[in-house]
Amino acid sequence: MSRLHVHAEAHAASRIGWLRAAVLGANDGIVSTASLIVGVAASNATRSSIIVAGVAALFAGAMSMAAGEYVSVSSQSDTEKADLARERRELAQQPELEREELTRMYQARGVGRETAQKVADQMTAHDALSAHARDELGLSEVMTARPLQAALASALTFTAGASAPLLVVPLSPASVMVPAVAIISLLCLAVLGALGARAGGAPLGPSVLRVTFWGVLAMAVTAVVGRLFGTVVG
Repeated sequence: MSRLHVHAEAHAASRIGWLRAAVLGANDGIVSTASLIVGVAASNATRSSIIVAGVAALFAGAMSMAAGEYVSVSSQSDTEKADLARERRELAQQPELEREELTRMYQARGVGRETAQKVADQMTAHDALSAHARDELGLSEVMTARPLQAALASALTFTAGASAPLLVVPLSPASVMVPAVAIISLLCLAVLGALGARAGGAPLGPSVLRVTFWGVLAMAVTAVVGRLFGTVVG
């Protein structure tokens, strides 16, 4: 049997929907919770106060991420459905014009007029709506919006990410709590960046550097704010 008949390719684009939501959720969970813990700890709060703040941030953040992803991706899904409905009407009302539209799109990609017409005819006969969705609107089954999947991925990964710095608080001595949270969080961010790059088929270096840089910046800013707030209150 020819290798062409047994060769199956797995592309990173097939994972882009849930991967984006998962990476965003985990990254936000680590950065926001670690930053909050560092900021509260810098204000000379007690360990119990830091834990309460961290737990509250975990649940609030997970729900916020889920709701935000669901609303955002639902809006994208509504737009896709509206575009498909319009294409469906146009195909029913003016099929010849729609076939000519496909022909010209294929011509613009370098296909000769005669061949483009044949391709447009065959694609229209097979599944006209799918052809226009893919070639005119840029929509496909792989890239289609899935609100529930995105919301669930964001909530679960936010919870997992937020748990890492939060677990450090009760397990570390008070004198090293802040640096311990920062170090563990940065290590988790580096691992997350590497996993995200691996899953998406991208270079590791830029991805790891990106997430750790913003993690350091966020924790540094909240530490300064916490220290200033603690000084003023004290």
